[in-house]
Amino acid sequence: MYCNEVQGLKLSGLGFGTMRLPLLADVPGTPVDEKQVDQMVDYAMSHGVNYFDTAYPYHGGLSEVIIGKSLSRYPRDQYYLATKYPGHQISSTYDPTAIFEEQLKKCGVDYFDFYLLHNVYENSMKTYLDPRWKIIEYFQEQKKLGRIRHLGFSSHGRVECLKEFLDGCGNQMEFCQIQLNYLDWTLQDAKAKYDLLTERNIPVWVMEPVRGGRLAQLAKGEAEKLSALRPEDSPAAWAFRFLQGFPNVKMILSGMSSMKQMEENVKTFEERKPLSEAELKILMDIAEGMKNSIPCTACRYCCDGCPQELDIPMLLATYNEIWFSPAVNVSMRMEALPEEKQPSACVGCGQCSEICPQKINVPKELERFAGELKKLPSWAEICRQRDEAAKAGQNKKEILK
Repeated sequence: MYCNEVQGLKLSGLGFGTMRLPLLADVPGTPVDEKQVDQMVDYAMSHGVNYFDTAYPYHGGLSEVIIGKSLSRYPRDQYYLATKYPGHQISSTYDPTAIFEEQLKKCGVDYFDFYLLHNVYENSMKTYLDPRWKIIEYFQEQKKLGRIRHLGFSSHGRVECLKEFLDGCGNQMEFCQIQLNYLDWTLQDAKAKYDLLTERNIPVWVMEPVRGGRLAQLAKGEAEKLSALRPEDSPAAWAFRFLQGFPNVKMILSGMSSMKQMEENVKTFEERKPLSEAELKILMDIAEGMKNSIPCTACRYCCDGCPQELDIPMLLATYNEIWFSPAVNVSMRMEALPEEKQPSACVGCGQCSEICPQKINVPKELERFAGELKKLPSWAEICRQRDEAAKAGQNKKEILK
């Protein structure tokens, strides 16, 4: 595992993000598979991964507990633990003292190696700078006391927001975590964010390097183009190789949810193999062809305040899938949902869009999805067509495409 040096520390090139830990069943809301988490942590530690990233809201607040418990099996000086203050969440009051003390207890540690203000964006920046809460002042004090070793922030905000925050607080921030991948390089202007942070001499931490898994699952033709150039690298590895070409990227976080992903990613990070100019051109051409999809990363920030309690990430993911999958998959999945959980149940309040890191107009997309669903044949109709096609000896794909 190659390392990057940051302020005298040697950080593994790959960090273990714990927003998408393995579940006992492949269904959101089911318990985390703690046995597999331990196995993944053991594999990570034995292969040089020394950075572990969690946050207050991950897995309904359990991520900090689970990763803290798993890491407690190792000496405290053998790993770096990072977590975040949830100032991005909508609340009537904010109490950094109570949250921080709770996080220390949940993780079972006396200090955090890295601590972040979670998602400084257009709306939350007001909270972080509000003199009533003294959020930044409190964490600066914790740093002086040694309970925080390095203070930084994450951001899904636009470039203008990032610049405004850096102008006011940049001298107090030691690193910044942004969404950076070859799709968002232009789609979300990640290039400008990277350039801005580099100009300010602020090390870049990367989240969503494979876009919630989207960049690991390319269309067959796209994957074949990449495989012809680097047979040993998977599409996910190509996404990581893209990032390895930027000298100010000091930490690449991957939200691994299986041992297989851990093993594959560790192998990728055994050495740097940045892309050539020709390889970059091919990758960016692939990115251009992907831009019609909705850029949801399933962070689930939108779900907390939804008055209809809709599973918005699932609905948006299914909407994206409608353009790539046969109607059978989408119709079957959607008809299994009760009417009040369908995209048509959205009341258009817009709370979800206000907190969305990707700036998705969620009500508009759900309205469009509901419209597309009306055009699809029902699951019963698909089954009928399938039976008729089988009898007639027709190709099922022609019926369902």
